[in-house]
Amino acid sequence: MANPCEVEVLNNALSGIGVDEKSLVSILTKSQNEHKKSMRKGCSKFFLEDERQFERWNDSAIKSLKAEFKLFKDVVVLSLMHPWERDARLLKKALKKGLPHYNVIVEIACTRSSDQLLGARKAYHSLFDRSTEEDLASHVKGSERKLLVALVSAYRYEGPKVKEDAAKSEAKALLNAIKNNNGDHKKKAMEEDEVIWILTTRSKPHLKVVYEQYKKISAKTITEDLEVELLLKETVECLCTPQTYFTRVFDTALREDAKEDAKKALTRLVATQEDVDLKGIAAKFEDKIKERVKGAYKDVLLGVLADDRQ
Repeated sequence: MANPCEVEVLNNALSGIGVDEKSLVSILTKSQNEHKKSMRKGCSKFFLEDERQFERWNDSAIKSLKAEFKLFKDVVVLSLMHPWERDARLLKKALKKGLPHYNVIVEIACTRSSDQLLGARKAYHSLFDRSTEEDLASHVKGSERKLLVALVSAYRYEGPKVKEDAAKSEAKALLNAIKNNNGDHKKKAMEEDEVIWILTTRSKPHLKVVYEQYKKISAKTITEDLEVELLLKETVECLCTPQTYFTRVFDTALREDAKEDAKKALTRLVATQEDVDLKGIAAKFEDKIKERVKGAYKDVLLGVLADDRQ
């Protein structure tokens, strides 16, 4: 349950009365989703229910934050939103921006649980009066469409059971598809129906076994063999070796010549991966965070290192 002081800090910040950055950082880095839910209830002016009784951020409130928070705004907004709404809005934004941003769709579809992804699809309905799949099918072209529609539509089994024989067989099928040559033309693995079927329907524990079996028969990992198919590579990473993917996001964003999209990717990661322990990854970059990141945003990243969420 949020205490009155926390609610006051949020209401003041969101109203433009004044931003107590130290307190706000503490709230963002130490609160689990249930705690944030109670804080949203205390800020009813900024968090509304639509006609479907679905919780959503007041759109006008987001616009008013631009001047108040500047670069700190994105992490504040993403951290405070209901996770389903947040993911739905991220999906919509990635679709609008086009192909270079489709990795955001992959990240959401592959790092969330089945129920979290289903919740994001429900939120998308409520926010935009269309389905995620509908918008993907109408906006995305080529082989990427088949992959992305299948990924966001997935509702994976989340139990521990793995069929070892099937995993071995599917590792061989992936190897054949990735190495496949049709005469002088090398066919993309993303164009193979069996590749899409395996990656979009199998459970994550099963796919991790497939990943290990692939390495045994190929002497390379799947991701090493997919260097030229970045979107498919990121799909495999997010499903099978998410820590590798998260580490690369930190590394890319904290380089001296980091681009704005890379910095936004790190903001998204820190604000959305509440159920993932990022402390070990962030610790590797602590010196770079202290050296290259400024202000309240630096405090948020360092807060991840000291993760003691309530």
